[in-house]
Formats: sequence, C-alpha cells, structure tokens
Amino acid sequence: MNTLLLRAMFAFLALPGVIAFVVPYLLRPSDGYDARSWTLGAVPLGAGIVLLLWCVRDFYRRGKGTLAPWSPPRELVVAGAYRFSRNPMYIAVALVLCGWSIGFRSGSIALYTAAVIVAFHLRVVFGEEPWLARTHGDKWERYKARVPRWFGRPSQS
Repeated sequence: MNTLLLRAMFAFLALPGVIAFVVPYLLRPSDGYDARSWTLGAVPLGAGIVLLLWCVRDFYRRGKGTLAPWSPPRELVVAGAYRFSRNPMYIAVALVLCGWSIGFRSGSIALYTAAVIVAFHLRVVFGEEPWLARTHGDKWERYKARVPRWFGRPSQS
C-alpha cells in the first residue's frame, strides 16, 4: 500500500472520523431507540457520509494529497463536489452531525454541531483561504470568484 493512501486513511480516521463519528457517539443519550427519528436522521447522515467519501476521494485522486493539514493536496481540487462549494467536506461533516442529532434526538449533539460549524467557518476564513491564496495564487482567485464558499452565490471575501 502506498504512503499517500495510508496518510489519507489516517487523516480520515483522525479528523472527520473523530469529529463526525466518535464525538457524537460519546455524546449520544442512553435512552432507547425511536424509529421515526432515525428515519429522519438517516437522510442527512447518509447524504453526509456519501459526500464526505466523495470529497476524500477527490482530495486523494485529483489533489494528490489528503484532507489533513499535515498532508494537504498538492493540486487545487475544483472538480466533483468542489464545483458547487469550496468546502463540501465541511458541509458533509455538518450533515453527518445533523443526522446524528436528529436520530438520537440529542440537544447536546445539536449544540456540538453548531459549535463545529462555527469552528469550520473560522478555520476556512482565517486559515485555509489565506493559505490557498498564497499557495495557488491566480488559480485560487478564479476558483473563488466562480464557486461559493458554502453554497449559493460566490462570496467576494
């Protein structure tokens, strides 16, 4: 197995694996199962998992890197889900967390989800975007003008 694949697998387990799966599991309430809640929660949960795996694959195959800050993609990924949002991986994790929150009917997971979304936004605005501008220059600026940060219209910031 090549080292990039091992790094990608480790990064997946260490970052979204912990944030989107381990922490919600630890925060889950211990009281029973409600089929209706799980039916509703399965929609964002399933969509988030599919989107997350799609993004990780694109980082590995198209970007020649991983989702981890210690092993980022060498190429700017602008294909796949990245045609519609500059941050679909963060959206995917938020969907997974929303699914857990609905499925478990958990206020603590809902609060955790809100905190994670705020942290993601701050990380993107103050960390990732300045780094992408320095690293990819004009290619980043063209991409940023064309694709929104989250969804909707492209942001000018």
